[in-house]
Amino acid sequence: QVQLVESGGGSVQAGGSLRLSCAASRYTYCMGWFRQTPGKEREGVARILTGSSSTAIVDSVKGRFTISRDNAKNTLYLQMNSLKPEDTGMYYCAGARGGYCSLFRPADFAYWGQGTQVTVDS
Repeated sequence: QVQLVESGGGSVQAGGSLRLSCAASRYTYCMGWFRQTPGKEREGVARILTGSSSTAIVDSVKGRFTISRDNAKNTLYLQMNSLKPEDTGMYYCAGARGGYCSLFRPADFAYWGQGTQVTVDS
């Protein structure tokens, strides 16, 4: 079992920055960040392969968001810059158990945190 605890959410003006953290009891081979707003499906944002540090970022946040990890602290990060109102949502940290690891398929991820709210005001 993997426990994931997110932190770092909050309210920020458009154009601002936030850094989300996810403390993990242990990493899985693939860790990611997803977000969700009421009435919408959960959307993948970024993922990292913990063995190679290979990353993937969805187009809507490319150039603004960066995913990284600190192995010594077992912590995953999502640095979010140039935030826009459409980035508002609950952000979740997730770990894939095995097999595929696609940002377009949340079912690939077996472990989830409770989420941290991000609100971007215009």
